[in-house]
Amino acid sequence: MPDDIKRLLEQCVSRYNQPAFIPDDPISIPHRFSRLQDIEITGFWAAMLAWGQRKTIINNAKELIRLMDGAPYDFIVNHEEKDRARFLNFKHRTFQATDTLYFLEFFQQYYRQHDSLEDAFARHLRPSDPHVGPALEGFHDLFFSLPYAPERTRKHIATPARKSACKRLNMFLRWMVRRDDKGVDFGLWRRIRPAQLLMPLDVHVDRVARRLGLLERKQVDWQTVLELTDRLRAFDPEDPVKYDFALFGLGVLEKTTGGLP
Repeated sequence: MPDDIKRLLEQCVSRYNQPAFIPDDPISIPHRFSRLQDIEITGFWAAMLAWGQRKTIINNAKELIRLMDGAPYDFIVNHEEKDRARFLNFKHRTFQATDTLYFLEFFQQYYRQHDSLEDAFARHLRPSDPHVGPALEGFHDLFFSLPYAPERTRKHIATPARKSACKRLNMFLRWMVRRDDKGVDFGLWRRIRPAQLLMPLDVHVDRVARRLGLLERKQVDWQTVLELTDRLRAFDPEDPVKYDFALFGLGVLEKTTGGLP
């Protein structure tokens, strides 16, 4: 059975880890850019908005780009306080103006001192660490280190310290860290190893993983993410999260898991 599951997953990775996957996925947002910082900013923001209908996520992320004059990094670094007024009507589900303004403030302070968002994660991670958990915790603490960080915004940046599955952050790290020749993930960051990545676990991936016998834990939380990733490492220890394409594809893109073994 494990060999059959691996064969199925490998086939689905090959099917979905292709450029045709990009246009209808939030990863299409950072693919609009070629500059590292533009990819990081729009990728992070699109990932943090990634709950709900994918079409709505993409449209709202495009609106953010428009509000940043189509040049996110230049806007982030150079805008003045008065320029933030244009964002007051932006919202995506429970992500509202207060959250948007804090994201702008954090990004401006950060990018005025650092070239890449990679350091905000990688500084907390040792090469010997088995997974990115310490990077996620460290990033969360850094993100909310400004003295006026709104309490309400914390719900939009997950952390393992709260036992969260951290789906959106793990997805963003997959985009930035995974590298192959397929053209979907960017593979721009080198201080985090693909082997350290963890699965972005949402309800669709969770459902398919259980149907395939890859999960036993009943809850959907941080420990569940570790369990699933460990199971997938048995199939590919150097690149376990490539199977996100397979589980997501089976769970969402085909709209059915009726054909699963």
